[in-house]
Amino acid sequence: MDYIPGLAGVPATESEISYIDGQEGILSYRGYNIMDLAENSSFEETTLLLLFGSLPTQAELDAFDKKLRESRRVKFNIREIMRNLPSTTHPMHMLQVVVASLASFYPSTEYMKGGTENQEYVNDVTVKIIAHMGTLVAMWEHMRNGYDPIEPRKDLSYAENFLYMVTGEVPDKHWARLLDAILILHAEHTINASTFTTMVTGSTLANPCSVIASAIASLSGPLHGGANQKVIEMLETIGTPENARPYIEKRLAEKKVIWGMGHREYKTKDPRATILQKLSSQLLGDKSMKLSTAFETALEVERVCEELLGHKGVYPNVDFYSGILYKEMGFDPGLFTPIFAVARSAGWLAHWREQLSKNKIFRPTQIYKGAGNLCYLPMDQRG
Repeated sequence: MDYIPGLAGVPATESEISYIDGQEGILSYRGYNIMDLAENSSFEETTLLLLFGSLPTQAELDAFDKKLRESRRVKFNIREIMRNLPSTTHPMHMLQVVVASLASFYPSTEYMKGGTENQEYVNDVTVKIIAHMGTLVAMWEHMRNGYDPIEPRKDLSYAENFLYMVTGEVPDKHWARLLDAILILHAEHTINASTFTTMVTGSTLANPCSVIASAIASLSGPLHGGANQKVIEMLETIGTPENARPYIEKRLAEKKVIWGMGHREYKTKDPRATILQKLSSQLLGDKSMKLSTAFETALEVERVCEELLGHKGVYPNVDFYSGILYKEMGFDPGLFTPIFAVARSAGWLAHWREQLSKNKIFRPTQIYKGAGNLCYLPMDQRG
């Protein structure tokens, strides 16, 4: 047997959920190009597509959207768990703890025997988790700063409600539309680290809240979901556009990471980054907004990196532009990865449901490289 570090390129499952062509820079959900979905769909509709495999009718979308809106509020017990966390708790750590605790409210040991006998439970808990994710992240932004959280509203879309709960104001329609597109773009991306974690945990028939909590833990690492926050830290270090070239050249000479550049799957520019760049340019143009220094610096970083790294197939990924846009929206950097988790909960749950439908517990093997045939020595004989 050959050992392949990180299981790079090793098929772990068969899936109908999403597809990547890294050479051509194509990403599709259930056969629909991500560009079409980002420009024409909504996060709610795209979530239904991922979960059930087809675009919904208006009645199906309305019913699903109604369930999401009615499921945004959280139990007071959950709020008390959050109140008792240190204010220094990173939002991703909070999210992992609290989502795991949801298993107390949605127990599943008996329901999950054999996988999918209780489809009503599976559908209900899917809605509850997706609805709660945005609420929890927005609540914690206030609570960790010493304030009471803002109650969710039923008359706003998912993206609008999230912005409202974070800022306390009904959001500008342009920013809400852009956030909606960001949620769509982050909702799914085949078998990445956190999705594989979802499948492995789900294959044991663990409670779905525990499944998603494990995915959140996987996403929290800087090599996965944490990269968008690192992009902003990098841009703040660079400061202004004229500093971009010397900074990039120095990092490359020291063989250090350029955050937001390159992707394991894509040999061309990440299609999600292309879409975000296009939509953000349209937004700024429609609002006659002046580019911030950070955005101008980012454009110069991309230009320099394309010149120096383009021949190696290294281009901006989705983290590069999403981090910048979150900053433009006024979000604290600590929110960046949790927003990623909010969006990706749709894809995680789609893969969880698919795993249950043909479940076999994951049990890979290993190549043993340790010692053998050793004799146990009493303590007084050990050197």
